[in-house]
Amino acid sequence: MDTDRKFKVLAIAEAANPDWTSVPLVGWSFVHALRDVADVHLVTQVRNREAIQARGYREGIDFTTIDTEAVARPLWKISTRLRGGEGKGWTTALAIATLGYYYFEHLVWRFFARDVWGGKYDVVHRITPLSPTTPSLLAGKCRRVGTPFVLGPLNGGVPWPKAFDAARRQEKEWLSYVRGAYRLLPGYRSTLRNATGILVGSRYTLSQIPGKYHDKCQYLPENGIDPERFSLQCRNREPGSRLRLSFVGRLVPYKGPDMLLESVLPLAKEGKIHLDLIGDGPLMPRLQEMIAQHDLAGSVTIHGWINHEELQAILGQSEVLAFPSIREFGGGVVLEAMALGVVPVVVDYGGPGELVDSSVGFKVPIGDRNAIINNFRNRLGYLAKNRHVLQGLSAAAVQRVKDEF
Repeated sequence: MDTDRKFKVLAIAEAANPDWTSVPLVGWSFVHALRDVADVHLVTQVRNREAIQARGYREGIDFTTIDTEAVARPLWKISTRLRGGEGKGWTTALAIATLGYYYFEHLVWRFFARDVWGGKYDVVHRITPLSPTTPSLLAGKCRRVGTPFVLGPLNGGVPWPKAFDAARRQEKEWLSYVRGAYRLLPGYRSTLRNATGILVGSRYTLSQIPGKYHDKCQYLPENGIDPERFSLQCRNREPGSRLRLSFVGRLVPYKGPDMLLESVLPLAKEGKIHLDLIGDGPLMPRLQEMIAQHDLAGSVTIHGWINHEELQAILGQSEVLAFPSIREFGGGVVLEAMALGVVPVVVDYGGPGELVDSSVGFKVPIGDRNAIINNFRNRLGYLAKNRHVLQGLSAAAVQRVKDEF
């Protein structure tokens, strides 16, 4: 191969959207970053077309859209009904979406088989879905052609903590009880066997991949920050007498916003903290009720859902990100807070537990609900009295993100 030219990469990212968060934002961010070092052609679902075009990408030249709506839309309706609405039952949603994903890859191969066979691409890289449970039928096809196939970053599957079975039921995570059945899906074993390289986003995910494939694996957390959205030097923080905290995420049981609010009640009543709750979800009425019941309107602000581009302006006013999520695969918001010098306090479980150490923030042990509430209350109470300890952690957090994420 001519070493003077860039690698030509066919990037498969069914979910890739710069205007959304979570997996679609990861898909978009990876593709956009790869373009700095490779000649990348993105293949994505048609629902992402307008957002990608708005970023200057030219359809047919820089990217191709695949229209699977005839299959995806009915499956989405079935998923929504089985889940009892949006925002819950993510394992069920993923299982049903996987059925549609087989069709997506079928159409991808129909569009690009001739180019891959003709050697147009040096690498085929499937970026999303991120779930390690979703097979790729393209892996075997690429191996037969002789084109390297890269999978990932893969992340997910962190077990529900035993003490939070009630939260699992609230989230309607019925299929999580039999999640291991994904190993029986058509193409699961052949995907690992035929992949040339596998990026894994967490050490837990690596532990779930059979050891005979570990020599193909590279540890690479899938989360990072966009310096255009998170400036690494937040100038919005206003000094005051109260410790300013933020929570960012969906207002659902496993994220723990209700646990956080309960943990800070004494501190809020004493005027020692101000809490910004950023997000929306089914726990919103419960949180509003708690705020009204304890007369905390002056100490707790619920901002609701905001655009990702606008997050920095609110989050950057805080000194601490208080994030008691008990089942987080990645934890991108933790890195976004660190980029702004906002010190994270997280539960030592899943993705946040891998991203945070004592040089940049605090971890409280995983435990039952009362243990987490008490540990957060004690830690945040300590910080409210000793805010000087945040200065060094804040600077180290910014540097960590700048160096690694």
